Amino acid sequence: MRPPISAVVTTFNNAGTLPACLQSLRFCDEIVLLDSNSDDASRSIGEGFSARVFVEPFKGYSAQKQSAIDKATHDWILLLDADEALSDAGRVAIEGELAAARADGYRLPRREWLFWRWPHPSTAPNWQLRLFRKSRGGMNAVPVHAAPEVRGRVIDLAAPFDHYGESEIAVRVDKVNRYSSGLVEHKRRRRVRFLGLRLLFYPAFAFMRFYVGKRYFLSGWAGFIAARVQAFYAFMKYAKVLEAMHKDVQVSREATEGSAEPGCRERPQRKDDV
Repeated sequence: MRPPISAVVTTFNNAGTLPACLQSLRFCDEIVLLDSNSDDASRSIGEGFSARVFVEPFKGYSAQKQSAIDKATHDWILLLDADEALSDAGRVAIEGELAAARADGYRLPRREWLFWRWPHPSTAPNWQLRLFRKSRGGMNAVPVHAAPEVRGRVIDLAAPFDHYGESEIAVRVDKVNRYSSGLVEHKRRRRVRFLGLRLLFYPAFAFMRFYVGKRYFLSGWAGFIAARVQAFYAFMKYAKVLEAMHKDVQVSREATEGSAEPGCRERPQRKDDV
């Protein structure tokens, strides 16, 4: 018999995708839903699925998810976003695995919606840590891309789930812009090395990693565009770091020049002053 599972979901105006998400989590022993003051039907949808619904102002991706995890009753956490849904095969795999758990955390394969289609079956999924013991893990502090970290053994589990991502290119590019801005200070604190080389070569590497390495080329134009957007994201992350560095230099220069007030500068010495 498997141990009890707490499903954890955070929401903000996710009424369009939330029903599929919560329906896929009905097998869990409880559903914790933490909402960030949605003005759509997200909270009422959660109540309709007998979720324990809480409302808190948004504190950042990491802090918000950790707050939701802290509210869970059980040790085993299944963490999904409101635009994700666990497959039936995923449910069977999780229940079978937890009956005799081999690890403290599990990476699950996520299938990504590519604008107007699902990817080719041979496209590589994105493996993400989503099933873990609360007593052994929690959210890291990375902005935007906050993810669980586990103190213990972590293995892959073939329990697929779907991500109903952006259906329009413009929405995806807007997200790239917001996320790349949100990562600037984090990357600057880590002191990015070889910034110029990263700007020149990393976008091309990112494109090849998705288009060839993950086999997005099998998904036609949708796969090509998705890989190009990933390359653009890679470029924007480091371009904005470079921009922030130049702004700091400019502010420092202006502050230095402004501190030298007119009339207080030293007069050059003339020969007849001697």
